[in-house]
Amino acid sequence: MKKFSTIVSVLIILGVIYWSFANLKPSINTSKSNSETEFSLENALNHLKKITKEPHYVGSNEHKNVQNYIVSELQKMGFETEIQTQTAINKKWFAATTAENIIAKLKGTGSEKALLLLTHYDSNPHSSLGASDAGSGVVTILEGLRAFLAKNETPKNDLIILISDAEELGLLGAQAFVDKHPWTKDIGLVLNFEARGSGGPSYMLMETNGKNSKLLSEFLAAKPNFPAANSLMYSIYKKLPNDTDLTIFREDANINGFNFAFIGDHFDYHTAQDSYERLDKESLLHQADYFTSSLNYFSNSDLTNLTSEEDFVFVNFPIIKLATYPFSWVPPMIILCTALFLILLFFGFSLNKIDIKGALKGFIPFVVSLVLCGGISYGLWEILLIIHPHYNDMLHGFTYNGYQYIIAFVFLNLWFLFTIYKRTSKEEKPTNLLVAPLCFWLLLNFIISSSLKGAGFFIIPVISALLILAIAIFLNLKDSVKRVLFTLLSIPTIYIFAPMIKMFPVGLGLKILFVSGVFIVLVFGLMILSFHQKKSFWTQKWTGFLALLFFGIATYNSGFSVDNKKPNSLVYIENYDAKTAYFGTYNSTLDPYTKQVFKGEFTEGGIENAETKSKYNTRFKYAKKTTYKAISSSEIRTELDTLIGKKRFLELTITPKRKINKLEFLTKSKLTLYQFKVNDVLVNQGKKHSLKSGTFLVYHLGNNDKEVTLSFSVNVGQILDLTLNEISYDLLTNKNFNLKPRTEDMMPMPFVTNDAIIISKQLDF
Repeated sequence: MKKFSTIVSVLIILGVIYWSFANLKPSINTSKSNSETEFSLENALNHLKKITKEPHYVGSNEHKNVQNYIVSELQKMGFETEIQTQTAINKKWFAATTAENIIAKLKGTGSEKALLLLTHYDSNPHSSLGASDAGSGVVTILEGLRAFLAKNETPKNDLIILISDAEELGLLGAQAFVDKHPWTKDIGLVLNFEARGSGGPSYMLMETNGKNSKLLSEFLAAKPNFPAANSLMYSIYKKLPNDTDLTIFREDANINGFNFAFIGDHFDYHTAQDSYERLDKESLLHQADYFTSSLNYFSNSDLTNLTSEEDFVFVNFPIIKLATYPFSWVPPMIILCTALFLILLFFGFSLNKIDIKGALKGFIPFVVSLVLCGGISYGLWEILLIIHPHYNDMLHGFTYNGYQYIIAFVFLNLWFLFTIYKRTSKEEKPTNLLVAPLCFWLLLNFIISSSLKGAGFFIIPVISALLILAIAIFLNLKDSVKRVLFTLLSIPTIYIFAPMIKMFPVGLGLKILFVSGVFIVLVFGLMILSFHQKKSFWTQKWTGFLALLFFGIATYNSGFSVDNKKPNSLVYIENYDAKTAYFGTYNSTLDPYTKQVFKGEFTEGGIENAETKSKYNTRFKYAKKTTYKAISSSEIRTELDTLIGKKRFLELTITPKRKINKLEFLTKSKLTLYQFKVNDVLVNQGKKHSLKSGTFLVYHLGNNDKEVTLSFSVNVGQILDLTLNEISYDLLTNKNFNLKPRTEDMMPMPFVTNDAIIISKQLDF
């Protein structure tokens, strides 16, 4: 009977885990559209196939083709479109370009605030096809608008469509719109559609400068069918450097909004594999569900005041989809739970269901489990990076076999837990074992209440565990009945935390597997009375076997293939002044593609001034001296160099002599610029621009850029030790080189300047 109850408990747990994931996004089987007024997946995919044939980054030929296609589709729906061509500079990263935003507007019946529908159409330089990021957003808006307009109903609010440009270069299209477009002042709410992978559920993340209660209540009023969200995600998101276009609207225009973004299959992000074929169709349907429900609601709701005075905690929850309550409830809930815990302890001691010695001994397996599972998960991943050094070349931090590793680590942690707690099988009062986890959870909630408000829902598992503790103390039920009952009471805990155990390493990389390990221990601790067995620990054997099985599967799939390509890199760097040249690679492990250059003698390390600015500040792993090719470099003209008072005023014009994609300006010494302008647009609103050394401007040349002009003033006596790197993505096609192309199981490494020719030269004044 006991074994049967254990099997039932395990089946309940597995069923709830499946339920928690199934509720996060729609199924492809429910995607049939029977009406012109419904979103058609087929239509959306038809758009996607056409706009993701080739990379379409800013300055590429395909970029213009994609722009023309989107404009044409909007015009077919009756929109008057405009292309906003505007130089924009990101004030955080000082990246710049001349962006070309696609803008349209549908006039509503009212005259108050407008609803902005936002995504971007540029792909990441230089090899990404951009199907998920953000082709999925483009086609969601195109097809969603078609279905909306088919109803022949005029909305109350104006609808502004912004398919922005140059998002991948530093949110520059959004910056251009917010800085220069008159419609910015009319916007009351933004709906932004993004992706940071090619699959998985689409998560809702709010952007607000204030509190979230009104935004959250309005989101729920829109009645999305698959709301995937929790307040912890946004708390973490705000601490990360991963901004979106919506961030510009919040920071610079104080406009609230929603991000809808999927992050699964992160290994495809910004790569040549971000393709039409690899995009998860269910993820696209999830975006469509958000779009349809949000547009139907917010196009007719009051957008004039979405500012709140109160923050809400929210989390996915069984049946009701999203549980919400004010954060102000959390501290009293913690205090109440602590008081209930102390009362239950009193009765536990009085009724001889708990004893002090046993409760204190219960801290040993729990603390040991926390340390071992967290520590071993962290250390084992570091060991796996040593065993498989090519994993380091996947800069995403999430490998193709990453999901298999997540499952393997889950079972490994469970094996450790069953092995450690097996030593407690003779515990005559199993209730003792629940005391330590509850103490830790209550302490964790006190910490959360002061430093991580978004995790306020961590009190919910405590409430479930206190109910379990009360039943264990006051009711004398059979062990088999209690096991099943306690598992049923743990459903909210499992439902909330099962997706999070997967979400953290998917979103933040496999280096975060130790966080999943800690979550597993915390949840296991609260469910210990469901798992506790006095004799057979067959679950220990199965979890150990499954851990070995999935580690074996992950190892078998640790290599690369046509479907899971190896990222690699080659860059040619030419020093114009010294007349020297090098090849560089960011790869830790060399392959036939990189070995065509890196054979014989070469050195470890970087090349001065040549490692261009990148997302993860990645440095060259190897460099090799090569023949100087004397590739033509840009003409640099000093248009102005004059002294006025204590300031020296300079103006430079850079005119490329070949196809250049990017210009990077570096300083070797401390530099302070005043009234810094790029193409006559002020950088950082004219505030002084100071830095010790390094890159002070990255200019990406767009389709309309023939030359770039910089003007600024410096203090008289300021030492100007400036370097210009001009970068083109034509290493494999330039006639000066004869490199063998990649094989089918390779692709350009993302997040770095790749397949590039870099000409580095000093700027003379």
